[in-house]
Amino acid sequence: MNPLCGRCDRIVYPTEKVNCLDKYWHKGCFSCDVCKMTLNMKNYKGFDKRPYCSVHYPRTSFTSVADTPENLRLKQQTKMQSQVLYKEEFEKSKGKAFSVVFDTPELLRIKKTQDQISNIKYHEEFEKSRMGGEAPPHSPSAAYNQQPAASQNYRCEPAPEPVHQAAAAPPPSAGKPYRAVYDYTAADEDEVSFLDGDVILDVQQIDEGWMYGRVERTGQQGMLPANYVEAI
Repeated sequence: MNPLCGRCDRIVYPTEKVNCLDKYWHKGCFSCDVCKMTLNMKNYKGFDKRPYCSVHYPRTSFTSVADTPENLRLKQQTKMQSQVLYKEEFEKSKGKAFSVVFDTPELLRIKKTQDQISNIKYHEEFEKSRMGGEAPPHSPSAAYNQQPAASQNYRCEPAPEPVHQAAAAPPPSAGKPYRAVYDYTAADEDEVSFLDGDVILDVQQIDEGWMYGRVERTGQQGMLPANYVEAI
């Protein structure tokens, strides 16, 4: 049985049959769908099982999605679902404590820098007050240079005439040794320099922020910041 033509739907006899694009065509019917130019097996271009010339061959291009009511509804629904999920996650996480990582190398570097800045400011204030003739009320030197005679002025009973003595270093003590955890460079004559890991002996507490001790490695003694060392 002879097949039908893909364009005119008439019987295609073997003498005029063209088999292409999964169909049978009359030689005259095998033409461009747009301009009707007769084609052959060398110059045709097929698209969606239809023949086209090279000029009218459909060009593929990107298509944009139109804002139809259905697309707008889906877009709004997706947005609402995202907000619901966000609120659920927020409610779950609300009330939970957040852990903060301490003692990282970066935080230790920042802490060390802040301590050095604090020490510089303290010594600037100390120098200003010393140039004025008196020490600041809470400075280590003020507490260190207090003489025994000063405390006798608060007694009610008469006391013998006080003997003024020069300020001396605190006597050695058998307290626990300390180890330096940071490098420190002395900023004044009564301070001592040390390196990270040095052992500090004969340590005496002067006040909350300062100590007096002797560096085992160098044999030098003097005041040192309490937050630069730790007890062994």
